[in-house]
Amino acid sequence: MFGATRSLFTLDTMLTDSDPSGAFACDPLFVTAVSLPACSRITRGDKPSSTNTSESLRDSSSMAMKATSADSPSADAANASTGSAQAAHLVNDKCIAEHASGLPLNLEGIRTLSFGDDAPDELRDLEHASGMHVFSAGYDVYALPKHHMPRRGMPAAVAAQGITDLRQLDHNPRLNMASFVTTWMEPEVTALMQDCLNVNIVDMDEYPSTTDIHNRCVSMLAQLYNCPTPLDKAVGSGTVGSSEAIMLAGLAMKKKWQARRKAAGLPADKPNMVMSYAVQVCWEKFCRYWDVAEAYVPVEEGRYGITPELARQKIDENTIGVVGILGSTYNGEFEDIQGLNDMLEEVNKEHPDWQVPLHVDAASGGFIAPFSFPDLAWDFRLKWVKSINVSGHKYGLVYPGMGWVLWREPGDVPQDMVFHLNYLGSDQASITLNFSRGAANVVAQYYQLLRLGRDGYTSVMANLATIARSLADGILATGEFEVLSKPHGVPLVAFRLKQKMDEDGERARGRRGGKR
Repeated sequence: MFGATRSLFTLDTMLTDSDPSGAFACDPLFVTAVSLPACSRITRGDKPSSTNTSESLRDSSSMAMKATSADSPSADAANASTGSAQAAHLVNDKCIAEHASGLPLNLEGIRTLSFGDDAPDELRDLEHASGMHVFSAGYDVYALPKHHMPRRGMPAAVAAQGITDLRQLDHNPRLNMASFVTTWMEPEVTALMQDCLNVNIVDMDEYPSTTDIHNRCVSMLAQLYNCPTPLDKAVGSGTVGSSEAIMLAGLAMKKKWQARRKAAGLPADKPNMVMSYAVQVCWEKFCRYWDVAEAYVPVEEGRYGITPELARQKIDENTIGVVGILGSTYNGEFEDIQGLNDMLEEVNKEHPDWQVPLHVDAASGGFIAPFSFPDLAWDFRLKWVKSINVSGHKYGLVYPGMGWVLWREPGDVPQDMVFHLNYLGSDQASITLNFSRGAANVVAQYYQLLRLGRDGYTSVMANLATIARSLADGILATGEFEVLSKPHGVPLVAFRLKQKMDEDGERARGRRGGKR
């Protein structure tokens, strides 16, 4: 049950989602808003149907159902009576509904205005009334359009309120415990982002300072990850997220492998990539989009990531690269990047023509390891780490839509991946899959790097680790669960119900049969 002010933009959702029969009960407040007598059911549909409407609605609005639009030759005569006047009022409200939603409620299957017909004069006169109350405009009795753009617009306040109401069933982002994405930033940086909403970062000539901010971020991250290339010449790019970063890093590995194969006169049509089943779905996307076979290392009870020994068994002459995860999506675990590097050192010595590189997926751990585990060797300190991706919108503490990809040195990026453009002004080099993109998240990343510094990030990660340990202790104290996450990794808690023991008192162990 709901009142007229709440019927506004939630009506369509209630009709189509809440009740499978397409009907709902409404109270007199709603009925007053739509100029109908009290009713128990209203049906919605694009096809005439008399079976879905209650008897009370049929009886109380029988004359209204006979009044259609100006197409009815008897409309003028009918309006002479009191009953027909009520019917005309109903039709007028239906005109308002057509204007607001394009597909209005179908009361008793009567003819409705064709989509796109002009709005009634009363509503048209209100469209630009700046002092108009949102809920007095006439739009509030029907749902917002779903599938058709309305012919005429609506007041800004009405559109904004409608969308606000439409989002009421969304989860509160601050309560989102299911992902690692940043959901809070300081008001100062929010204001900075607002100022950059209309800045297209790809136009370097028009926005040279913003371009410089982007390059400063690349240099700072290169220094953070111990890149051997001079920082003013560091090779990297901001991306929409780690998915785009991974596409670029994977494509670079594939193209480098293809070039080596073709130079040696060998076939280059069956590339594969070695990685754990625990990789995030964007790696599956990369392999599918770019025609690379997935050489998965399966996980099993007690081991939820890749190992150097198992990875070695998957590597062959067609391997374009090995992926190591610094922060698993499933339990936050850091895989043995140092061990993978040492294994590749042996493989590449044994097969000098293979030159298999190592990519580190640091989407989650790239802003954790340098501050919580500074002595951990996982980055460009390792010889075969050729590229790294990191999500600024995770533990980089920026709102969603910020990723980074960095390469060890310029030679790790094939030149045919670098596009030089000049139609926006001077020559501009681009290493992205996207082109036009807003600058707000890049500016926000620079703000966080300046605002927090190394000490600030170290404190934030230490606090998160403390919270994770406290939560894990509380879960274990129940005696009902076991924790699968590890202290040496992303500050999260992954747990499950305690597993049953078999007849021998041992936990049933079995290799995982499928992906995820």
